[in-house]
Amino acid sequence: MEAMEIDSPVVPPVAGGAVAAVGEPEDVEAPLVISDSGSSTEVDEDEDDGAGAQQAVQASFRLPATWAFSQRAVHGVPAVPSVTQGVPMRRSLRQGLRVHYPSQTAAPSRGFPDFLLRAPAASTTQPESGSTTEASESESEEETAESTAVGAEASLHLPSANAATQQPQPEAAAAAAAPTAANEAGGYAQIQDHQPTPAAPSSSQPSRSGDSEGETCSICFEVWTTAGEHRLSALRCGHLFGNTCIKRWLKAQGSAAKCPQCNKKAKHSDIVLLYAPKLRALDNSEQESLKRSLEQEHSLRRKAELESAEYKLKLQVVTSKFGQAQQELQELKALMAQTGRSSAPPSSSSFSSSSVFSMSQRADGSRTAQYSFSKAVLVSQTGGCRVLSYCEPLCCLLASQPSPHSTLVPGCGVKKVSLVNMKASQYVPIHSKQIRGLSFSRENSLLLSAALDNTVKLTSLLTNTVVQTYKTDKPVWSCCWSLDNSNYIYAGLSNGSVLVYDTRDTSSHIHELEPLRSRCPVASLCYIPRVASSSFPCGGLIAGSLEGACFWEQENETTYRPHILPLESGGCTDIQVDTESRHCLVTYRPGRSHQTLRCVLMALTRAPQLDASQLPSCSCSPVQTFSAGSSCKLLTKNTIFRHPEGRGMLVCAGDEASNSTMVWDAGSGSLLQKLPADLPVLDISSFSVNGENFLASLTEKMVKLYKWE
Repeated sequence: MEAMEIDSPVVPPVAGGAVAAVGEPEDVEAPLVISDSGSSTEVDEDEDDGAGAQQAVQASFRLPATWAFSQRAVHGVPAVPSVTQGVPMRRSLRQGLRVHYPSQTAAPSRGFPDFLLRAPAASTTQPESGSTTEASESESEEETAESTAVGAEASLHLPSANAATQQPQPEAAAAAAAPTAANEAGGYAQIQDHQPTPAAPSSSQPSRSGDSEGETCSICFEVWTTAGEHRLSALRCGHLFGNTCIKRWLKAQGSAAKCPQCNKKAKHSDIVLLYAPKLRALDNSEQESLKRSLEQEHSLRRKAELESAEYKLKLQVVTSKFGQAQQELQELKALMAQTGRSSAPPSSSSFSSSSVFSMSQRADGSRTAQYSFSKAVLVSQTGGCRVLSYCEPLCCLLASQPSPHSTLVPGCGVKKVSLVNMKASQYVPIHSKQIRGLSFSRENSLLLSAALDNTVKLTSLLTNTVVQTYKTDKPVWSCCWSLDNSNYIYAGLSNGSVLVYDTRDTSSHIHELEPLRSRCPVASLCYIPRVASSSFPCGGLIAGSLEGACFWEQENETTYRPHILPLESGGCTDIQVDTESRHCLVTYRPGRSHQTLRCVLMALTRAPQLDASQLPSCSCSPVQTFSAGSSCKLLTKNTIFRHPEGRGMLVCAGDEASNSTMVWDAGSGSLLQKLPADLPVLDISSFSVNGENFLASLTEKMVKLYKWE
């Protein structure tokens, strides 16, 4: 914008070169700047030759403070330009100034020009837009057209000296001319002092609060947070976004990702989390804390619901048992009343315990409870199953088998058979060769396995991984846990030796129990815990081989004393122990003296100590013998367990001749059931699930489940 300057009128020099100076104006102000608007218009005035010499000095007039005219003063005295006769004086009318003539057609007057500056009066309010508006270009074009109509040039004559005294006040003239100018043009020109004010944004443009721009993400237009997924983040270029928004933005664009605001290249590693407490961000830390509390509450609620369902199931089982016990009690009372009426009462008013027990046996026998087939579960299509074990914490059976994917995972492992849905679930690879022994520990929740690959391994069934491996010099045929100290395990080798391991020592075995007679493979290992029993209080290990058995009495953690058990020489294939009754079941294969498979129930005894020099000896004596088929080509495993109804014991053994499982009553020796199977039964296990008793028999390919009903 250009500034307009008007010099103060001076008197032309008189004879003698003296210059008559006009009285200085009362207030000499510093030059002020008038804002331009419109187009530039210049008016050149050529004065007559003699007119300049006769002009009187025009006294400078004062304009309001809003108009700024530069008075060129030197040392406080206005400079008077010299005007020689015959030299025309040329003045320029700067932008923002308009010459108004009395008429557009008449020639310009020689008097003082009437300056009309388009500006609102002092009392006029600011425009609604709030911005400085300059004169439009259309107005400038109209002014140029008007000046062109009267003539390209207009002579500007300075008024005489006596006219200066008659000049009206500039303030009043400006105030009077303001409404007229407003009516004529319709535009305004604001004049600023010294420096222009920066232009404010137009009212037509949409304005957004500065606070909202500083608080919201430019991608989703949601406020930032100090915590959580939408917390304040920045790129390398410095622009701010919500963390989740900018991550999704960069991920969607891929390798050509750019900043959403400046289009500079950006990548995921450029995102930086900001910790700016001065920035206004939504504090949602309490909300996030409430969310975490809600999730924790949901988890606790689900856990409580599961526990409630479990307790409801247990309550149903207990209620069923209670009803069954009540029914048995009523039957027993009715039987006792009937017996009392039919026979004369004895001298004593009470029955003996033996008579009551016999009556209860008859009452139970009238119901004829037995095992019934429940389900058959296929374990291995190609066969190769060998031993069976029950895992009570996981409620599943474990059956050894070769790997179902021998090309990918060679070797052998165990297959889990869930007893909840009666289906085979998972295969766990363990050994590289056939597994010969399995034993599960309730205290450690670990599975002990022995195989022909000269290793003994401990496997966690929770993670299905092997946690410890012990190497031996010979193939391992059997294994078991110590029931007195869960840190000790035993492994029977093919040379007749028994190795003792401490699970706290992972290097090697701590003891070796060498055989006293032959070096036949140890086909079975069973541990008997110490109990306060008068007949057999000892605790130790029974190692059975094809030539006999030896009981290793454990005197302390490091000392074992052997006792040779009086068994038949040759043909012993398996030994199983019932820890509660202190009985063992010895299986003999058919031979010259006996043509059938025999299972002999023996009671473990300990001879009393006669003197201090002679130590007590341990032995066993036969109680009952059970005969099966005439064939026994495999080293099968049998079992002895407590009767499901709590009266006596049951003996189960596999019969290869009939491919069946035979169930005997240990007390009477009578055959109770013969459960058919498709293939020879290799191993048998009894267990209880949710108050129901089951019997499982393993063949080479499948597991058959029988339920006591």
